[in-house]
Amino acid sequence: MEPPRQTSELLTSPHGFFGRRGGVSEGIFFSLNGSFASGDREDCILENRARMTRAFGAATVSTAKQTHSATAIFVDQPIDRSAPPEGDALITDVPGLAVGVLTADCVPLLMEAPGLVAAIHAGWRGSMRGVIGAAADLMEQRGATRSAIKVAIGPCLRRRSFEVRHDLIGEVTAAFPGAGEFFSPISEEHSLYDHIGFVRTRLCEAGILDSHIADVGGDTLGDQDSYFSYRGARSAGLLQFGHNLSAIALAQ
Repeated sequence: MEPPRQTSELLTSPHGFFGRRGGVSEGIFFSLNGSFASGDREDCILENRARMTRAFGAATVSTAKQTHSATAIFVDQPIDRSAPPEGDALITDVPGLAVGVLTADCVPLLMEAPGLVAAIHAGWRGSMRGVIGAAADLMEQRGATRSAIKVAIGPCLRRRSFEVRHDLIGEVTAAFPGAGEFFSPISEEHSLYDHIGFVRTRLCEAGILDSHIADVGGDTLGDQDSYFSYRGARSAGLLQFGHNLSAIALAQ
């Protein structure tokens, strides 16, 4: 049985936003954990990834060592998982070579343009540092027209669940003074952050048409039966947690 996945009608390339259901991992990693760096058993992760790639017709999926950076990497062959490059966006033009990102509250973005696909890990730090623009730049360097790029936003920490302190607000608004509109105070010390709104603004600033941006929905903290959540794990006193995989490939 294929694990459940969310897809966007906007994207024509094989893809999927996977949650935590449909895998073989146990305990705190139950059940579709996709991260080799999580502390889960390697054989379980290999089987989970195999199930996910089969679900959208790829043989394997490449992921990077994510560091909340603005680094975008072009991939023309499968990444050696024992020594992955550091970066938070992967782009490829090789049919059948799936690229993916791992998230557990951060925003996963899947992109496509004629002959190119990309997967982006757009957490609040990475999106503030410019990973979205870096990915669009690299896609353009590889032949994409920015107005032709289409993007799907996946499950993540939604505004109703994204409670932040003023230090985060200050860091974001120091870099983007207009970003104050994405924060809604709920107490003297805390606000709710519409990070999806911030991401959509960065996408449009990168030259992507608003009509070419879709959102499949899903709140990772609000629905922990369906998704892995970093905040949910920490609230439960857990030091380890699983990750949701989002991936895309050019049709073969």
